[in-house]
Amino acid sequence: MTNTTPRPQSPLTPLSRRTILSGALGIAGVAGLAACGSGSSGVPGQAPAVSAGGGATGYSGPKVALQFWNGFTGGDGPFMKRLVDQFNTEHANIAVSMNTMQWADYYAKLPAAVTAGKGPDIGIMHVDSVATNAARNVIQPLDDVATALKLSESDFAPVPWKAGIYNGKRYSIPLDVHPLGFFYNKAVMEQGGLDPEKPPMTADDYMAALETMKGKGIEGHWASPFPFTGGLSIQSLIYQFGGSLFSDDAKQVLWADDAGVKALTWFQDLVTKGYSAGKIAQDADIVALQNGKTAFNWNGIWTINTLKEKSGLQWGVAPLPNIGGTKAAWAGSHQFVLPTMRTPDENKQVAARVFLNWISTKSLEWAKGGQVPARNSVRESAEFKALTDQATLASQIDDLHFPPPVAGIGDAMPEFDKAVNAAVLGGQDPKTVLSDAAGRATKILEANAKKYGA
Repeated sequence: MTNTTPRPQSPLTPLSRRTILSGALGIAGVAGLAACGSGSSGVPGQAPAVSAGGGATGYSGPKVALQFWNGFTGGDGPFMKRLVDQFNTEHANIAVSMNTMQWADYYAKLPAAVTAGKGPDIGIMHVDSVATNAARNVIQPLDDVATALKLSESDFAPVPWKAGIYNGKRYSIPLDVHPLGFFYNKAVMEQGGLDPEKPPMTADDYMAALETMKGKGIEGHWASPFPFTGGLSIQSLIYQFGGSLFSDDAKQVLWADDAGVKALTWFQDLVTKGYSAGKIAQDADIVALQNGKTAFNWNGIWTINTLKEKSGLQWGVAPLPNIGGTKAAWAGSHQFVLPTMRTPDENKQVAARVFLNWISTKSLEWAKGGQVPARNSVRESAEFKALTDQATLASQIDDLHFPPPVAGIGDAMPEFDKAVNAAVLGGQDPKTVLSDAAGRATKILEANAKKYGA
């Protein structure tokens, strides 16, 4: 996500983009705070297997107080708080307190708190932080939860479900996915000679639409040179062109292959061919859409609530257009984790598992904050389908891509972001900048493989 230093909270985004941004930051935070050496060292006191059915039979013990840490400081926070309050109302012997902080602070504090024996009972992590924290023993395996609750891939979207496995063990339970989508300004489309109810969904139609609008003096798709949203768009395009960012084992950086060059070239051409303003600032692409200066914007699902707040704005949302020939889109995912305890309390361990499962099954309220529930039963419910904008982007569920679950992989992504910036903002040759970035990223991954004992 995009990703190194989190920016200040943007007024444009009720669902904080740091929710997406800080996955790789979390990895860096763990690497910086945990002790040096392989993943087998680090946090002492790995929790033993928990009895009482891994939370499947509920919790009937004495009243316990649980700490739940997360970084939901944006518009998503109140939705999670309502869920926590509802859980507390329904479970008289479990009191969950939600401690919300900036994601950067969360990822910095969590490893140190766990090492000191003062970590929370429950946490949330971005999907690309799970493997690193598992390697450092910051979080504990959850195979008992999946087994006891009879959770399997059939209960969840396959992509986020598989992403929680590291070295053959499950370390997280998926809560949601937050994919990239295609947002369009209907009024600008109409001004540009297009049918506002028929956004272009193929490569040929998309380029024809941009050319038509250009003939009317409209720059149809502003291309951001920043991770938000240029980097995420280009990642999506790489998958659409049949490529990938990394090999499955993350020993090879693949973004400089033919698919990556095609993807970055297509995006750079938005600027060079006059379909986009040049040298645009951070967030200028979505501001331009709202202000009627451009028609198209590829952005995250969190943009739904942003646009809903703009009175009088005529807009629509669709899955990403298929530019490269394969349906694909970037996505992130929030996943539940249980931090490792120095001195495990079995009552708290069971109660935490009860909470984790309950929230997972009640995630319709969470979807209203701008998310796609990972749990099939929620995502396929009539109530979720009534959230038509979220449901539209949920149709991409089988076409989403995450990086491989390899410890430290997020540390390589800033090199990709540098290449995007050099090509889109600086006009440099896509193949050259991607190749140079891949070389730097390869060295980072090699160092991390030694660090984490891979």
